[in-house]
Amino acid sequence: GYYPDDQNKANQDSYSVTHDFAGQTADAFFGVYDGHGRDGDKCAQFVRDTLPTLLAEGMTKARENNDGAELTKERKQAIILNAHRECNMKMHSQDDFDDSLSGTTSISVYLHGNTNRITVSNVGDSRTIIGRQMQTSEVENGSSSSGGALKAFALSRDQTPYRRDERVRIRRTGGRILSLDQIEGLEPIREDEKERDEKALMNGGGEDIILGEEIDESGDPPRVWSPNGDYPGTAFTRSIGDAIAEELGVHADPEMLSRELTPEDKIIVIASDGVFEFLTNQSVIDICAKFSDPLEACRAVVAESYELWLQYELRTDDITIICLFLDSVDASKILRGPLALSTTEMVGESLNKDDALVSGSTRPVRKNISLEKSRALEKMKAEMNSVHDVTTETEEDFDMEALFNEKTEEEKTCIAEAIRASVVFQKITNSQRELLYKVMEPMKVKAGQWIIKQGTLGDRFYIVQFGTFEVRIVSEGAEDAEGTGGNVVHVYEGSREKDQHPCFGELALMYSTPRAASIIAKTDGMLWALHRFAFKKVTAERGSREGAVEILKKIDQLKGFSPDGLEDLASYLCEAKYAKGDVLIRQGEVGESIFVMLPGGGAEDLVQTKEDGSDERTLSDNDYFGEEILEMRSQKRYGSTVKATGKISCWTLSRSDVKRASRRSSKE
Repeated sequence: GYYPDDQNKANQDSYSVTHDFAGQTADAFFGVYDGHGRDGDKCAQFVRDTLPTLLAEGMTKARENNDGAELTKERKQAIILNAHRECNMKMHSQDDFDDSLSGTTSISVYLHGNTNRITVSNVGDSRTIIGRQMQTSEVENGSSSSGGALKAFALSRDQTPYRRDERVRIRRTGGRILSLDQIEGLEPIREDEKERDEKALMNGGGEDIILGEEIDESGDPPRVWSPNGDYPGTAFTRSIGDAIAEELGVHADPEMLSRELTPEDKIIVIASDGVFEFLTNQSVIDICAKFSDPLEACRAVVAESYELWLQYELRTDDITIICLFLDSVDASKILRGPLALSTTEMVGESLNKDDALVSGSTRPVRKNISLEKSRALEKMKAEMNSVHDVTTETEEDFDMEALFNEKTEEEKTCIAEAIRASVVFQKITNSQRELLYKVMEPMKVKAGQWIIKQGTLGDRFYIVQFGTFEVRIVSEGAEDAEGTGGNVVHVYEGSREKDQHPCFGELALMYSTPRAASIIAKTDGMLWALHRFAFKKVTAERGSREGAVEILKKIDQLKGFSPDGLEDLASYLCEAKYAKGDVLIRQGEVGESIFVMLPGGGAEDLVQTKEDGSDERTLSDNDYFGEEILEMRSQKRYGSTVKATGKISCWTLSRSDVKRASRRSSKE
């Protein structure tokens, strides 16, 4: 992962791949371990080295006591449970590292080759999914629509406070479930939540994920806390290690699922939660399905995950993935007919499911930038505007038709495969897709050429046709004295031969925000570029920006804009987020941006005042403020102060962008 405040931070993920497992040539064991806490890297490595060994010893001994005969599913799961518990106890007794506030998740797939079965064991919030080949009629909206497409199913359930059954279990042990904002008093604590969860669980409602959905979109999930203090704050409810959290119910007992493999099962993915923070299960399977080599599939998923982390956060998580391609499953070994969902049987603290596919995931996929990222982008944009009131680059009238260029079928396939897993493109129609092909600009690049420069406004999304490109970042407060673009944090590699076409800059299609990193060509290559305005015209975006246009119409200082000019102006709107206590504008200060509130953005948590205390008011949906800085005779200073009394999400529009749009409008 990339951590700007600790660039030498150890990778806390680990993994294991063991063939000929427990002396069986047809068996294999695959595991991913995601460490956390100060000694998280040592915890993950310990489990990597210890758990497979304990499990193999247990299986070998059990077979010997069973005269070499195949063990039952129940016997295998009992051995797996004991191996996890023993591994946890051994970790507690280690002298070379401290697991009191450190530990690791563990997600594993035990392949029983002779019987075409797998056993998935999960501790924590890493995940295993499977891609099954479906008929066209079986594929849901949002996934691939061609015949024989792969549909994603979860083979594990994230053990987090998003799950009602896990919340109830933790509370019964004495733990508290709260978000950081609730701990700090920024969000209310619902006193009746414990009772509601208990009743819902008794009525069979164990999969509720309503808790924290909005909180998670800002990167603040519900966590486990002691009743005696603000610790340990784990965002998961099971772990190997974490001795202090174990007293609150965060134990090492795995949930297990055993099922047979069928000829329809094509891909199995085992990955740490860094993969699934911004990617859905289906997106991951869609990416993997583009490749014939599982290693290339892993690289593509990691690249896409890494790019999304850089777009929506100031850092990236450690990311680990194992991808299994099931080339052939011997149907003669299958004991049953078509698989069906079965009921869940709780045995002690261990979940056993026989031949079941887990419906859905239990943690929302994040789609918005974090509060910290929003602040960093606002600061970066302010620094840009302090140097240039209006950027020196003036845009000519945007003529989408001037971009039209025909693509070969091979080129269309490349573009289609590259954007298939992206949320931004999932709802486009076939006609819109064809239009996107036309407006994608081919860009031949030379080694050393800068494609994106950190801190500049982004207006294009890129797909790598071929070539190698470095992602470089200059840390906040540091200077790029040598002009290299900073440290290399990631590398994109495109190849026509390997059908590998990563993409970057997706955020530029949605917001006019400064680039968070520089991207420099390491080799000669070729890119496909999509301009934000072309994307906007193709998709004819509706919804919130249409609502913003209606608000912009009401602002006196913007009366001179035509309807088309206002739509153009709305494309410059940037999303911004603020926390309780933040001052959005301060009376008397020179202002750069105006603010627009849309429904659901928390306008009721904004208070506008003047220095003399007059005209104090609470804002509402569809309000705007700060518009006085647009007046020609104004000294561009704010006439009031607006302060957040809660969490706020709004649009901002800079004065420089208004000037830029005005110049464009005057040429029409």
